[in-house]
Amino acid sequence: MDSIPASLMVLNGKGAGNDLLRSAVKLLREEGITLHVRVTWEKGDAERFVNEAVALGVETVIAGGGDGTINEVATALSRIDTAIRPALGIVPLGTANDFATSTGIPDELDKALKLAIAGKATPIDLVEVNSEAAFINMATGGFGTRITTETPERLKAALGSVSYLLHGLLRMDTLQPDRCEIRGENFQWQGDALVIGFGNGRQAGGGQQLCPDALINDGQLRVRIFTGDELLPALFTTLTRPDDSPNIVDGISSWFEITSPHEMTFNLDGEPLSGQQFRLEVKPGALLCRLPPDCPLLR
Repeated sequence: MDSIPASLMVLNGKGAGNDLLRSAVKLLREEGITLHVRVTWEKGDAERFVNEAVALGVETVIAGGGDGTINEVATALSRIDTAIRPALGIVPLGTANDFATSTGIPDELDKALKLAIAGKATPIDLVEVNSEAAFINMATGGFGTRITTETPERLKAALGSVSYLLHGLLRMDTLQPDRCEIRGENFQWQGDALVIGFGNGRQAGGGQQLCPDALINDGQLRVRIFTGDELLPALFTTLTRPDDSPNIVDGISSWFEITSPHEMTFNLDGEPLSGQQFRLEVKPGALLCRLPPDCPLLR
């Protein structure tokens, strides 16, 4: 396996003590594979390590962590010149792992690591937001975003993705819709939104399939809006019988613009961005990502 090019893994600090991962890295190194590991401590580390990876001449930068770590690494990679930009590999180590799960990346760390190093690099889309931030999987707004950004870390660690639902039920008093207008190609909607999901990928919040038809290499972004008329009936109809719900609005476009009379917060793969105006724009084939050959999110 000594013909496999070098990689650098950007490892979220929370996963630094993972014995299974440590063993998998050791085994690959014993097989002659060059794998650098850098551990993040604070915001900005991922971008610095991506730049270091380019200087080292590696062919892959592996995001070892959850959706937030993947977002940081993917965003940093998108800023590197295409001629020298490494591919993105993924080793899922987070609470939700929505992007990794929906793309079919193995849960087993040794298998995920091998795929991240030697899998086929496939062009995938990235979505730029207000020319200042980006996401690879999904941007969510509304009640669901308030829950995921407010859920205590200790609850997440103890219960995993169930923690989001539990915390949400405890915070039903915050169930207030966001008034906004959303425009795209052949798409226009305005009203009260309980939850908004813009999907390059399909799921968020620990397995919620917000945009079940999304593909990560078609140059298009899906939107699903859960409208806020009669909040509680709308919420429960949507959760229990989503196909029958009159409170769901779907759309597809290569860009969307959102305007609101009040401040809204969107969660971009775990990274919050607040404001009253947002422009989301798909950057087709912006990254190369090492994915399984049968990845369901590829057309």
